[in-house]
Amino acid sequence: MQLVVENLSVSYGNIKALHGISFSVDQGEIVTIIGANGAGKSTTLRAISRMIPSDPGSKIEFMGDDILKYNTDKVVSKLGISHVPEGRMIFGNLTVTENLTLACFARKDSDGIARDKKWVFDLFPRLDERKDQLAGTLSGGEQQMLAIGRALMSRPQLLLLDEPSLGLAPKLVEKIFETIIEINKSGVTIFLVEQNA
Repeated sequence: MQLVVENLSVSYGNIKALHGISFSVDQGEIVTIIGANGAGKSTTLRAISRMIPSDPGSKIEFMGDDILKYNTDKVVSKLGISHVPEGRMIFGNLTVTENLTLACFARKDSDGIARDKKWVFDLFPRLDERKDQLAGTLSGGEQQMLAIGRALMSRPQLLLLDEPSLGLAPKLVEKIFETIIEINKSGVTIFLVEQNA
């Protein structure tokens, strides 16, 4: 098992958002949690990437390593888990290229960074056309492509995707999911949450 989650509980003050959920994700899989708004899908991803704390008794392991002992930046740089949050969270005042470069904060391999940037532009040719454009001026679909591309720049072993189809036209949704399958075929395990089955 690449990712093992056992008895995961998360509280926001007195409100219990997650009540002891358990699941596992094998290396190379695409695993999806489908549920309605407010079901705790985003909370699950935030707990895995350590953006929020989990309650005592929760267990999250990645490749046998206890995720709960790491801060968010180390989950990315040391463990190789990248999170594409709901709402994309790109840096609108930076260009497409600057957004991609920013994701390489822990990398020192300039040749590898250049190769990965080319890979992202090959996956999303639209981003290559707009590489010098401010990210905040991109369409919603282009911003989603950029958010995924930025996550790939850290060379993840596991990619967490929070509702990648949210707010996109059906044709773009199809393109995004085709690309997710392509990313998975390259060796990246995918764990995503969706409302849309």
